[in-house]
Amino acid sequence: MSTALTNGIRVTVTTRYLPSQSAPAKHRYVFAYTVRIENEGEATAQLKSRHWVITDGAGKVEEVRGPGVVGEQPTLRPGEQFEYTSGCVLPTPRGEMRGSYQMLAADGALFDALIPPFDLHLPHTLN
Repeated sequence: MSTALTNGIRVTVTTRYLPSQSAPAKHRYVFAYTVRIENEGEATAQLKSRHWVITDGAGKVEEVRGPGVVGEQPTLRPGEQFEYTSGCVLPTPRGEMRGSYQMLAADGALFDALIPPFDLHLPHTLN
């Protein structure tokens, strides 16, 4: 589990390998990650967009940007949380993801809530 706190927004990520969707002989490794976003601050904030940096085990980097997460742009009042699960396909049995969510604060200010780096790896692979 990885966690980061930015301007009252806590982002926590857990991961798991999905062997039933993977095909190691074809260099296809599928991972699921679950993200919990909690508003521990004192002001409402809305998640507007995401920016992911995905690095596979060979060092190849891919960046992904887009609006919201899983088709939503959740608004979190103080004390509220939003959780979703998504996935990542890598050509290697290990990799790393990190990034940020662009948040819109109640006062109209934009800020980036950090997504902490987290490892993607087979259960028997050392970090």
